[in-house]
Amino acid sequence: MKTLNFRFMKYRKLLGGLSILLVLGSIVSLSTQFLALGLDFTGGTQIEVEYSKPADLEAVRGVLKQSPYASATVQHFGRSEEVLVRVPPIEGEDKDKVGDNVVTLLQQLDPEVKKKRVEFVGPQVGEELRDKSGLALLIAMGMMLIYITLRFQFKFALSGVVALFHDVIITLGFFSVFRLQFDLTAMAAILAVIGYSLNDTIVVFDRVRENFRKMRAGTPEEIIDGSLNQTLSRTLMTSFTTLLVVFALAALGGELIFGFAIALIVGIGVGTYSSIYVASNLLLVQNISREDFLEKAEVVDDMP
Repeated sequence: MKTLNFRFMKYRKLLGGLSILLVLGSIVSLSTQFLALGLDFTGGTQIEVEYSKPADLEAVRGVLKQSPYASATVQHFGRSEEVLVRVPPIEGEDKDKVGDNVVTLLQQLDPEVKKKRVEFVGPQVGEELRDKSGLALLIAMGMMLIYITLRFQFKFALSGVVALFHDVIITLGFFSVFRLQFDLTAMAAILAVIGYSLNDTIVVFDRVRENFRKMRAGTPEEIIDGSLNQTLSRTLMTSFTTLLVVFALAALGGELIFGFAIALIVGIGVGTYSSIYVASNLLLVQNISREDFLEKAEVVDDMP
């Protein structure tokens, strides 16, 4: 099979600049409008109701706006006959009556509407989940830094962890910009993206280290280009087959796992890109060279 010969690093400055713009844009969005947090993090009541015919969401919102539940969010849940109403915590309101009160209001529009499910998450529980999820994210990043440092060296570790931050921030920024609900399933997908992206980056780093040690000619840029070409088919096939499954989840899995699927789609796409134009790019920014591998190579050669 003929080896590919794409000059990835030829465009590294242009695409590196694009990455910086995307990260800055994501940070601005997260700072100004944050995330549309789900009830898992904010607390509140979630009511699922079913109509006998396709529901008019605007009419449902109109009824709720004239009630104490004006801040409720309304959306279809799977089929057009099913509606999900999310009500944030209301001070002084009996949480056990919120579901019945909302259904009573909706029955003014359609007496045949049926209550299917009511869930309540306390605001203190939601805050605890949010804090612990964020802590889990930071711990995962820290463990990745230690792992890559021990397996490779600090230049690789720094590049890999920056690439991970790049992937996470852009994925979160996507949720912020498009106001997609961010709940525990989406957070689970973010943690999965960290593992997926790191695995992809490690494969590239392994080949880069191997080629720096055995190739006697070529600049660092040429060696990294060669390494990326050697791992490209594996990277694309892995990403393609994974995305096939995730797109199926997004299209057919319903609202409960939609956020999970979208986070994976964005994260896998960005993670595949960052293995090339963030992690590998940063190795060149740090002036990676054969001298970084000489000491280890000499130690191996001197062993009896």
